[in-house]
Amino acid sequence: MTGGSPRVYSIPAGVAFADALAEGLMQRAGDDPLALAAITILLPTRRAARALTDAFLRVTDGRALLLPRLLALADLDGDQDVLAAGDIPPAIDPLQRHLILARLVMSRGGDFAVAPDQALQLAQALAELIDEVETEQVDFAKLKNLAPETFAGHWQQTIEFLRIVTENWPAILAAQGAIDPARRRVLAMTARAAAWAADPPRDPVIAAGFIAADPALSDVIAAVAHMPQGMVVLPGLDRLLDNEGWDEVGATHPQWGMKRLLERIGIDRKAVLPWPTIEETPSPRARLLSEALRPAETTAAWRLGPGIDPAACDGVARIDCATVGEEAEVIALAMRAALETPERTAALVTADRALARRVAAALKRWDIEVDDSAGRPLGETPVGVWLRLVAEAAVGGYAPRLLLAMLKHPLAAGGLPPETMRQRIRLMERLVLRGPRPGPGLAGIRDVLDDIELFKFEHPAAKDELRGWLDDLAGRLEPLTAILASKQAGLDELLMRHAEVAEALATTPDEAGGLRLWRGQDGEAAADLFARLNGAAGSDFPPVAVDRYPAVLSALMAGIAIRPLYGVHPRLSIWGLIEARLQRADLLILGGLNEGSWPPQPGDEPWMSRPMRDRFGLPPLEVKIGEAGQDFAMAASGPQVLITRALRVDGAPSVPARFLSRLETLLEGSNLKLPRDMAASWRGWAEELDRPGLIAPTAQPEPRPPLAARPRRLSVTAIELWRRDPYALYAQRILGLRPLDPLDADPGAAERGEIVHHALDLFVTRYPDRLPADALTALLDAGREAFGETLGHPSVAAFWWPRFERVAGWFVAFEQARRQGGARPLATEISGGISIETDGEPFYLTAKADRIDRLADGRLAILDYKTGKPPSVQSVKDGYAPQLPLEAVIADQGGFGDLQRGETGELAYLRLSGGNPPGEFLPALGRDAPDEAIANAWAGLTELIATFDNPDHPYRALVRAEFAYAGDYDHLSRLDEWAIRS
Repeated sequence: MTGGSPRVYSIPAGVAFADALAEGLMQRAGDDPLALAAITILLPTRRAARALTDAFLRVTDGRALLLPRLLALADLDGDQDVLAAGDIPPAIDPLQRHLILARLVMSRGGDFAVAPDQALQLAQALAELIDEVETEQVDFAKLKNLAPETFAGHWQQTIEFLRIVTENWPAILAAQGAIDPARRRVLAMTARAAAWAADPPRDPVIAAGFIAADPALSDVIAAVAHMPQGMVVLPGLDRLLDNEGWDEVGATHPQWGMKRLLERIGIDRKAVLPWPTIEETPSPRARLLSEALRPAETTAAWRLGPGIDPAACDGVARIDCATVGEEAEVIALAMRAALETPERTAALVTADRALARRVAAALKRWDIEVDDSAGRPLGETPVGVWLRLVAEAAVGGYAPRLLLAMLKHPLAAGGLPPETMRQRIRLMERLVLRGPRPGPGLAGIRDVLDDIELFKFEHPAAKDELRGWLDDLAGRLEPLTAILASKQAGLDELLMRHAEVAEALATTPDEAGGLRLWRGQDGEAAADLFARLNGAAGSDFPPVAVDRYPAVLSALMAGIAIRPLYGVHPRLSIWGLIEARLQRADLLILGGLNEGSWPPQPGDEPWMSRPMRDRFGLPPLEVKIGEAGQDFAMAASGPQVLITRALRVDGAPSVPARFLSRLETLLEGSNLKLPRDMAASWRGWAEELDRPGLIAPTAQPEPRPPLAARPRRLSVTAIELWRRDPYALYAQRILGLRPLDPLDADPGAAERGEIVHHALDLFVTRYPDRLPADALTALLDAGREAFGETLGHPSVAAFWWPRFERVAGWFVAFEQARRQGGARPLATEISGGISIETDGEPFYLTAKADRIDRLADGRLAILDYKTGKPPSVQSVKDGYAPQLPLEAVIADQGGFGDLQRGETGELAYLRLSGGNPPGEFLPALGRDAPDEAIANAWAGLTELIATFDNPDHPYRALVRAEFAYAGDYDHLSRLDEWAIRS
């Protein structure tokens, strides 16, 4: 060190640090235009350097000047190499290090065997451990003595696993003639600190904006402080805290980092000077925050102090919102309101990246674009999502959900104009992909397409167009599909094929796919990643199981953050905690102030317990809490501050941030509170944003289609729908609307009913007169025939087939008893119908009866198989379940073809649930004879036909609420807007 006393200054938290620093340096430079250019300023981050550049522009009103040399030192990828002195080996490429460490993890095998994506995640954690150890200048040799027998056994295994970094990794670095990036940074910092201490530069050097520093950076800052032309400027040093409190400052306190830095410099806190352009009189807010955040061991001073000046709460407001969604809307409103004042700026400061994204999305309702300066992972950007979707779809065999997710991405074009691509996707989704999953791969989709009847397409050529498009899509996907057919493949080969397919799918007639895909910050970052991985580093990586490739790609992209080069809006910003440290806005909104978010939970790391970290020499994990507290203290010192939090996060109650709780507790002792009077207004306005101007029930829809459009042919099941819900029949038969089947649908209740019907039909048809000796085996064989390929479906084999076996046992017993009673089956699955004369055109009633028997007395019995719940006796009597009575009408009039007409003596349901009991014989009318119900059904049908033959009669919804049930068309009739369901 030089012999001079250290010069250290402080700019209080309530002052815009960058502006105050720039103003002071401008005063120091005076009229000399070259004075500023001679100064070197060391700053924590590049964001801080940008903030200081902007501050010089504000101070000088934008006039031209030569700026100081600004260097960012705290980041690993900062400018510390500019200060390097001596010959320092090069740093290994971080991506190459990541892959090599992952390869070492995978080579461990045995109890440590992991998949490639898990190995990459562990490798990233190992790299972070290496950087932390190197930064804190700890010797890895201490690891072997870290886990004595008193520690849990898994810590012993962890230390054994860490031989990767104690033995294997140093040898690899030596072979490559490289060192770790953190090690190179330490060497550069140490060399520069020694050089400056021995021979200080003649031009001024200033270290500014550091709230904490690692040992090597602390040495540089200390060297700067002792230079004849050097000085250190600290942000937000607490000069109000008493000596007792300062002595108790620990790792979780906001001042912990600066306390250690001052100790490293060798200066007492009281010797730190105020920045020349700043008033020494502390503000009431500064006193409030200093007291609120004082060490817990000294909070007894709260009772002895003079109390809190009410002026400390001026300019501060607190809003507690019900949910994170409401909090985002409130913040967006507050930021939008700031724009009403000319030149007023506002910034959201939050550690919650999800909240930041919500606010940015909420601001778009006013066409305001604001980027989160903290950035987001490459995998969450449009290009990253596209690459991941392509990989997942290929690995997933182009299952419907995965295929649609890929093809609906904005980058998907497949050589077509984007609007044409969207049309093809919608058509394929509607006709091919909805319902049960097609066979594997694009070939399975093509098979389903080939089986679709031509009349379902809008024009005859549409099917051929869709088939041709699907063939072209298969060709574009072939490079990736082919390599994924193998179980393993090289990472570089997978990446090359993946990029080829992604470009082919992104191609439009006007633009090459590569130009669309690799543009923008996220595209450039992805292209750089693929290019670097497609070299020697990727080829050295062990073969990857192809089903793990999407996870491997996600793990590789996770470590790459995309930060905006500049803010989109000139007066609104969203900052992370680090980005906000040296920046200020007229309104600062501190969002997401809950435990676990701000401050973050220190948690546990995978490599060492807290006692082990302490023995090893690493700082405690709780240091992050202290840094978050300093960020809170600096941000909360702004002139206008809005503090927000959500009472519930992800559905669970949240806990207020400890800083906020301390602040409220201290204020309560002086009968004060953070102002909340504006909370109700802001929350109310946020709620009103999406509330319609008028909430009034709408009128019940009453469509009156012309007679020519009204159906003249309906089945008995459609008559039931007509009676219960005429609007549903209108939507289905007149508008031609059908509900879409779900994607990847499991075989549902309807399919199960069809299969059981088919199995019983096969059995009864084969044995109409006499049952075979082993009737149960025959029925089970018919069941296997009916189930067919669906038995390969796991849920069918696990649930449906056992139920059918129980149904089969019951049905055989029922059939034997029924035939012994004289009943004989006449027909199964028989179709029929009758024509009904009306005043206008004839009306044709159709039916397909599950089974018709001849009873011993010669009358007919009409049976209906039900795998679900059958209608109630009362609904059959009242005519709201007219299926069986109307089938009896058709039978009575000879409408079932060759089946001899006859009187119906029995209407019944066979409930075949497969549960307990597995089957039931349920007379549709209880003990009543069917004659009256049949007559009522016929009279009701003729009346219904006559009623709707009146062109003025509407198709209303919910005719009888007591017989209503949730329907497919309720949302179209806007039922919930005009009806109250009991």
